[in-house]
Amino acid sequence: MNGTNRNNIHMGTKVLIVQKEHQRTGQLTEGIVKDLLTNSLNHPRGIKVRLTDGIIGRVQKIIE
Repeated sequence: MNGTNRNNIHMGTKVLIVQKEHQRTGQLTEGIVKDLLTNSLNHPRGIKVRLTDGIIGRVQKIIE
């Protein structure tokens, strides 16, 4: 599942995100969602989240 729909992402969801500084390389970081930072229901580049370890990025993939 991709991370462009806010309804698919909840606190505690395990996700792969791309941080701002890694957008060109596409390096992904795995973590668990602590906060949702995007207010709109969908975003073409991914919903912005804060992980439990404080890293902020856009969700690229939701891990089941």
